[in-house]
Amino acid sequence: MQNEYIREKIESARTGDCYYKVTHPTGLDIFVYPKKNFSTTYAIFGTKYGSIDNCFKRSDEETAQKVPEGIAHFLEHKLFESEDGGDTFERFAQTGASANAFTGFEHTCYLFSATQNIYESLEILLDFVQSPYFTEETVKKEQGIIGQEIKMYDDDPSWCSMFNMLKAMYRNHPIKLDIAGTVESIAQITPEYLYRCYHTFYNLSNMALVVAGNAECDKVIKICDKLLKKSEPFKVERIFEEEPETVCENYIEQKMSVALPLFQLGFKEKVRGQHIDEKTIAETEIILDTMASDASPLFKRLYDMQLINESSFSYDFFEGEGHAAVMFGGESKDPKRVSEEIIKEIKKLKETGIDKEAFEISKRSIYGSNIAGLNSSSAIANALISMKFNGRELYKYIDSLAEITLEDVNRRLREIMQEDKAVLSVILPEDEE
Repeated sequence: MQNEYIREKIESARTGDCYYKVTHPTGLDIFVYPKKNFSTTYAIFGTKYGSIDNCFKRSDEETAQKVPEGIAHFLEHKLFESEDGGDTFERFAQTGASANAFTGFEHTCYLFSATQNIYESLEILLDFVQSPYFTEETVKKEQGIIGQEIKMYDDDPSWCSMFNMLKAMYRNHPIKLDIAGTVESIAQITPEYLYRCYHTFYNLSNMALVVAGNAECDKVIKICDKLLKKSEPFKVERIFEEEPETVCENYIEQKMSVALPLFQLGFKEKVRGQHIDEKTIAETEIILDTMASDASPLFKRLYDMQLINESSFSYDFFEGEGHAAVMFGGESKDPKRVSEEIIKEIKKLKETGIDKEAFEISKRSIYGSNIAGLNSSSAIANALISMKFNGRELYKYIDSLAEITLEDVNRRLREIMQEDKAVLSVILPEDEE
């Protein structure tokens, strides 16, 4: 079995760090990032399967299948239950590990952090994720629990602001759908649906394991040899309706119980290919930092006009398979004025180009943050698994940050944040006209 491994040592001359990538005979990609001096080790076992994967076709089948919205999140909850009724969190507590899980738009991940008993905790992680157990009774019980969770998010103004923006931005792409689904959609979930999605997306060839911290590659592989359950590999085609370049509407609002209005301003971007490369990601991050960080002229102007507050104003580049958007958000007494000022700043920067000194400051700041992240086992593990599932590589991204030029950034700036692709989502206080 040892001869079947494909092991690669990936080194960074720029950072002096290295990690190992091992393709296991079962098809699982294993990443081990050794940091002997770290006190905390962080492990993530994840699958490229998220809330947008509601219609798919397996390469070993003739027809596509559509499943209820929210099933990836539902499945994440159910995997913590075992056939013998044992509590997975209690198992981790006995080793001293802290465990958690999350479902996103495109990934589902199970994780733990620990300062001791690393390999015992790793055995628990690999065991419970590979041991699905669903019954009519347990599914019905979970429908009630997740139904309450959905209602809680329906009352969260920030969550609603974000998803209202996505619904106004995307006509067909399932990115506009809530990760947990709806009360109506989860009511359609059955054990058969759960097993179907589990055996489709939890195939080891669609998954990855990352261990970062005080761990040895050979010991991690030994545990994988012991616990990984081989299954026949196949490819999964995610099926999405064609998405037009235009947005559905440029403005959307909702009234909720908030003291100040909330806003999300997004700019829809055309996506070329499945994933955005490392250099493009780095260029966009530098643009946003230059334009909207708390050291930027835009931020100072909005703050001096009392249109934003320092604690809530944010910006992000939100992207994935078939979707991408630049976003700004926060609280404001006048969201429409904030939107106008941001668009005015975008137009100005496109005409004049980004200031060279501001570019250098932002480039150094973002590069420095990423280098500092290599001193955190959780930051390393989350970056590695996210980049694995998005077709990117950590050191290539860091090199891109170091090598980017002002010309690269200004070229990218001219491509993005088009005014006719903008959507402003606002949450207003209930008593506001």
